[in-house]
Amino acid sequence: MQNQRRRDTGPELALRRAVWARGLRYRVDTAPLKGLRRRADLVFTRAQVAVYVDGCFWHRCPIHASAPKANGQWWSDKLDANERRDRDTDERLDEAGWIVVRIWEHEDAGEAAEKVEAAVRSRLGPA
Repeated sequence: MQNQRRRDTGPELALRRAVWARGLRYRVDTAPLKGLRRRADLVFTRAQVAVYVDGCFWHRCPIHASAPKANGQWWSDKLDANERRDRDTDERLDEAGWIVVRIWEHEDAGEAAEKVEAAVRSRLGPA
């Protein structure tokens, strides 16, 4: 697990390029709220939008999720905890007035950028 990239993954870079091309500027790998030890992949501080690019394996994508056979119970517990943490993060940010956008790693970067832009523009208005 230590060899897994925490940031700058291929899908994340593709999304960042697509969002940047739409004229939106953001912070990378930043905690949206002080005291919340969870970092979003893209953060639009003024619009209060946090974007997470979730890996299909680590976050149990409904299309591509897989369950390892070796050490099955440990992995099940680990992935359950990831899902619980994701839901808790969403709730905390929502309570603080943030919009959370979750993108799966397999999503098209252009379509994902449209979702992100819609969320940001809903808060800031057109450019």
